[in-house]
Amino acid sequence: MKTSKNKSALQEVKGVDDLPRINKKLVASLRRKNTLPDIDLMVKQILAGDKIALSKAITLIESSQPKHFEIGQKIIKKCLPYAENSIRIGVTGVPGVGKSTFIESLGRHYTAMGHKVAVLAVDPSSQLSKGSILGDKTRMEQLARDDAAYIRPSPAGNNLGGVARKTRETILLCEAAGFDRIIIETVGVGQSEVIAHSMVDFFLLLKLAGAGDELQGIKRGIIEMADLIVINKAEGDNLHAAKLAQTAFQTALHFYPPKKSGWQPRVLLASALYHKGTDDVAQEIEVYINLTKTNRYFDKKRKEQNTFWLYETITQQLKDRFFKDVSVQKTLPELLKQLENKQITAFEAAEILLSKQIK
Repeated sequence: MKTSKNKSALQEVKGVDDLPRINKKLVASLRRKNTLPDIDLMVKQILAGDKIALSKAITLIESSQPKHFEIGQKIIKKCLPYAENSIRIGVTGVPGVGKSTFIESLGRHYTAMGHKVAVLAVDPSSQLSKGSILGDKTRMEQLARDDAAYIRPSPAGNNLGGVARKTRETILLCEAAGFDRIIIETVGVGQSEVIAHSMVDFFLLLKLAGAGDELQGIKRGIIEMADLIVINKAEGDNLHAAKLAQTAFQTALHFYPPKKSGWQPRVLLASALYHKGTDDVAQEIEVYINLTKTNRYFDKKRKEQNTFWLYETITQQLKDRFFKDVSVQKTLPELLKQLENKQITAFEAAEILLSKQIK
């Protein structure tokens, strides 16, 4: 009887001959990632409504890389003839007023009516933590899943003017991609409302009842900019307070001078959570747009905004070039020390720096 030899677990097994040493598909993929995008192809995709191409183009204009920024500007220029065909709506209000819920409700109303909606956020980042509020997609889950909607938050970093410029350029790209309702959301603090007001056709202010906001109706500023005030969360036990707030704000609006648009702002009630009042708000916006297009204020305002942003861009670029100047970077620390030691005034220091760059 023959006995078989026990085979060791360590026995060497012959491998496969001629294993490829390089993954050709992976290499090709990496090469594609390192190449700059085809501008004409990307523009074609954007005009066809491709959201992926749109997102890539927006990323390029937001990039701090000079090459990326240059490509982004070329894409914008090619898309420009297909832009300027939307209604731009600004929505602002203090944190907690329900902006995201309201915008989602308004956005879903528009998409149900056959419109394409883009939601863009003017989002000032924290100056301490450098973090930013970029939760719009998670707060607008249903709208984010809508094929006719596009949501794009943009962190401002230290430069609100910078993000405003990028937001304006993003508006143009979204318009070229076929979005005919652009909603600009601001966090409702600082200068973000002023920035948003300078790039929209209609400015909507959300307010809460019973939060002391009624007193703000007698103050100038943000109330004066509003084309419509909406008391949100007008539901349940809060409905009575919301109606009182509505009356208070409506009374306060009569103390403001007439708007150049010929429009008289109103105060409406809404419950974004229960999708109540959204139809009335959308109707009010359409009435405003029809009025301002008839009296030609719509086009006049767009032209004024373009002029404003021309000067803003010049100012921002001059500021950037100034602080990047080698002589300024070399002299500034010493002047700051002298300023701290009260050896020089701020005005003298500024004159020295400016004269150095001019030379």
